[in-house]
Amino acid sequence: MQGSFKMHEWRIEPREYARQEDRRGRRHAYESLDPVRTALVVIDMVPFFAEANPYVRGIVPNICRIAEALRTAGGLVAWVLPANEAPLGRVSSEFYGPTVSEAFASAGGDGPLRSRLWHALDVRPDDSVMEKTAYSAFFPGHSVLPGLLAKRGIDTVIITGALTNVCCESSARDAATTGLRVLMVADANAARRDQDHNAALYTIYRSFGDVRTTDEVLDLIRKRTGPAQPAR
Repeated sequence: MQGSFKMHEWRIEPREYARQEDRRGRRHAYESLDPVRTALVVIDMVPFFAEANPYVRGIVPNICRIAEALRTAGGLVAWVLPANEAPLGRVSSEFYGPTVSEAFASAGGDGPLRSRLWHALDVRPDDSVMEKTAYSAFFPGHSVLPGLLAKRGIDTVIITGALTNVCCESSARDAATTGLRVLMVADANAARRDQDHNAALYTIYRSFGDVRTTDEVLDLIRKRTGPAQPAR
């Protein structure tokens, strides 16, 4: 039912928190951020996923809360949609089978980019909207997003959207590999099951970035420690 929604019962095991606290002396890798040098990256929030998955619909309010706070603080909001191409290129049909490959290749929908986003999202004129032709929004040559972030002097990305363990995790891994500070939002990403969601959060927290709640991210945005630096 399209009107229903769910939220994941997410968790990171206490032993993993303890491991990171022992390594770096604190639970969270990134204890502050400069909003002007931060981008909220919203992955694949399109009807193809939202209509089929109540967890995707459930994260809409949290994504919108972060987007509004970051805009107000001078940061960038970037909505990234799947392009109408097979996600694994020439091997997609072989890997998925032709029917599923064709479905994934049309997941982005038709029409202007902004019109393809899930209707409940609050997308503003100054936000950036773009496509990606791979699972990751940061894989070289498959999206204009990395170039846009570099041009603006972005050093921190807040990853939200769908699916946690596929495009969001892929994007977080590649963003970290390029040297960006990555925050994955535990209650603003959605998978098909709690198990899938939590496995992805564990991997990101252990090896690629920080995992925070929406409320924690909002606190980081609002407690800037000094005057914002101009975007470059």
